[in-house]
Amino acid sequence: MISLKRNTKYELTPAKGLRSRNIYNPSSKADFKISRGKFFDFLTCQRCFYLDRVKGVVSPSLPGWSLNAATDELLKKEFDICREKRQPHRLFPQYDLEHIIPFDHPDLNKWRDSLRAGLMSRHRDTNIILTGGVDDIWINTNTEEIIVVDYKSQANRRPVEVWSYLSSVYHQGYKVQLDFYAYLLKKMKFKVAKTGYFLVCNGNKEANGFYGNMKFSETLIPYDTSTDWIEKEVDKMYDLMNSTYLPKHNTSCENCAYAARRAEFENL
Repeated sequence: MISLKRNTKYELTPAKGLRSRNIYNPSSKADFKISRGKFFDFLTCQRCFYLDRVKGVVSPSLPGWSLNAATDELLKKEFDICREKRQPHRLFPQYDLEHIIPFDHPDLNKWRDSLRAGLMSRHRDTNIILTGGVDDIWINTNTEEIIVVDYKSQANRRPVEVWSYLSSVYHQGYKVQLDFYAYLLKKMKFKVAKTGYFLVCNGNKEANGFYGNMKFSETLIPYDTSTDWIEKEVDKMYDLMNSTYLPKHNTSCENCAYAARRAEFENL
């Protein structure tokens, strides 16, 4: 897909391919935020991550997922009603989760705001601030442990099942997402439950027509989060950001392959 740069008025504007701000400077002591998405970029391709965060190379933009965002927003409204009433969500009884209710905290809306706030924790004694915008947090009223939750929307003909969903190669990033949020909450001194949940809304593509409606099935997928590995990877990420060497690319990275092939033809 070819992407054209536009300003806030949606007018075409020159694409320079470089940022002038939000670039990591190893000699600076100022706090520098690394989001959950950028951390996943580091895990995916270190060269792309380094060029982005340290050199300011701007990757082509992608369109927003407006339908997914709308589903998330509606779910948040629904769970907020349960939060206000301090009662389990309508889905919980069928999963024997009547002891779980949405977690009420004055900073919840900040934690949900991935662009301006989110969950935050400083990495060791560095200037790196790790951030992530969580969809929701529930609480186990029996143990007082909070539970990390992420909403997912899809339209798949296959039924949503725990093993197939979590084992899908395309969902490994989802698990990193929940691991990362659980890690941040632990660093923020919260008591976090081992098991988090994906609330998967699956659109029905087998209906006879659209007729202004799309029916969704709703499935809770439990996932046992793992946070022990994250600190070590963040250490590696920090070392890379303070390095002067361009790291090797992931041989399966399509961005790197495109850049290399394009350079070959442009240098003929």
